Formats: sequence, C-alpha cells, structure tokens
Amino acid sequence: MDASLIVYALNLSAIYALMAIGISLLWSSIGMLNMAHGATFAVSGYGALVIGGAVLPTVDALLQGSMLLSYARFVVLLAAGAGVGALCGGVIYLLAFLPIHDKANFAVRGLIVTLAINLATVQGLLWWFGPRQQALPQIFGFGRLEVLGIPLRYDQAATIGATAVLLVAVLAWLKLSRKGLEIRAMMQNPEGAALSGISVRRAAMPVMAITGAMAGAAAVLLSQSVFVSPTAGAMPLIKGMIIALLGGLGSVPGAAIAALLIGVLEAATGAIPFLGQRMVLLVQFGFIILVLIIRPRGIGGLLDETRK
Repeated sequence: MDASLIVYALNLSAIYALMAIGISLLWSSIGMLNMAHGATFAVSGYGALVIGGAVLPTVDALLQGSMLLSYARFVVLLAAGAGVGALCGGVIYLLAFLPIHDKANFAVRGLIVTLAINLATVQGLLWWFGPRQQALPQIFGFGRLEVLGIPLRYDQAATIGATAVLLVAVLAWLKLSRKGLEIRAMMQNPEGAALSGISVRRAAMPVMAITGAMAGAAAVLLSQSVFVSPTAGAMPLIKGMIIALLGGLGSVPGAAIAALLIGVLEAATGAIPFLGQRMVLLVQFGFIILVLIIRPRGIGGLLDETRK
C-alpha cells in the first residue's frame, strides 16, 4: 500500500471512528442502539451549512488576508456541526430515552423509536432543503503538505488531527471527570452502578449530547470531500454500526481498532483494479462475518460472564 492509500485509509478511519465510538458508548452505558445517529449526522451537516453561511462572511471580512482565516473558518464550521449534533442528541434523549428507559424491552423499543426519528428527520430535511446535494464551504483549499515524506491534503491533515484531538478529549473526560466515572461504572456493571446511587436518567443526557457532537463533527469533516444531503447519514450510520459490532459493542478501544481496520480495508479494496469501489461493502461484510465467526464478541468485546 503506497503512502497516498495510507493517508486515505487514515482519513476514512478517523471519520468512521467518531461514528462507531458514539454508537458503542451509547450501547455500553445506557443500552440503546441509536438508529437516529445517521439523522444526527445529516442534520449537523445542514446546521453547519446554515450557520456557516451566516457567520463565515463576517469571519472572512474580519480576517481577510490573515493566516488565521482558514483556522477560524474550520473552528466555526466544526463548532457549528458539533453544537447542532449535541442538540440533536438532547432531542433524542427527550423523545427516545426518557419516555421508555424504564419500560420492558427497552433496547427493542429504543431501536424502533430512534429508527422512526431517523425516517421522520430524513423526510423533514427533504421537505425543507430538497433532494439536491449541497457542499460545505471549503476551509483549507486544495493545497498539500508533507509529513515524514508523505503528501497530505490540507483537509486530510485537518480531519486526522481533529479526530485525534476529539477522541483524546472524550477519553480523558471519561477517565478523569466525575460524570465520566459514573458512565464508566454504568458500562462495566449497570446494576451495581444503580445500587451505588448513579442515576441513569441524569447520566444519559451528557452521553447523548457527546455522541451527538461526535456525529456532528464527523459530518463536517466528511463533508469537506463529499456533499451534504438529507440521506447523507445513511452510509456513516451503516459503517458506524458494523464497526461497533466488529470492535465489540461497549468497547471504545475495540471500536477504534475496528475503524482503522475497516478504513484500511476500504482503501485497499478500492485500489484493486478488479474489485474497485463497487465491491467495498461486500469485502467489508465478508471480513466482519469472518472475524465474528472466530470471535463472536468482537475485537475488544467482553464476555457477558466477565462483565457480570
């Protein structure tokens, strides 16, 4: 695999990791498979588009000719996408978690409710914005730089770097903050956490907001190379789900490793002439099935007996 393919694989892995880790965090902490994660992705892309259209002209006027202009534009769009994603997470918490979290078969009920939210959101976006694809403003242009002799486009370098910073910040929050400690306790032993006085109702809200913000950040980063559309969240949702399963639902390190493997596999498959992009999903699903046959709990998943 040449240097350009390695960069492409890392770029894909970074975006997929943001989606997959969010899905894995939700499942391991509150037991919900959020099928509205794709809707959060799409809404965040449009949120960044609308907010960017309103704010960026002012930023351009204030910093015209400055070296900080590209960074300011990047911060504005990333903050807009992450902020809208966090708001979407809060809405999903109010609609799909609070009313049913203490009901029987919560996991199935939550899956159905979030799927309904996803479908309704896509239809709402189609009604409001129409089916036409739209592009987010280019932040860094089309230049290149070299890192250790490897050529990187500006947007690729920003995506990889921003994802690394975001994931480190989330992991540090989980490890060092009191709320993060509560969430980790819920991930390891939900019953024990409840007996210790940890409220699932209170702890779920920050998890929903943070995972929504991660999906919003992924939308902004991916939309630097593809377009924003009402159905833009479908493929990231599918990839996030399969990567979370491959990594082991509930395992954040497993999801990160799985995202890297899937990104490398997608880049390598697309570069093989007799396979190409049309065979990417088939190869990925074949790889995932093989891994899950050998290791049913995923790369980093724990056995249920071990968790108990």
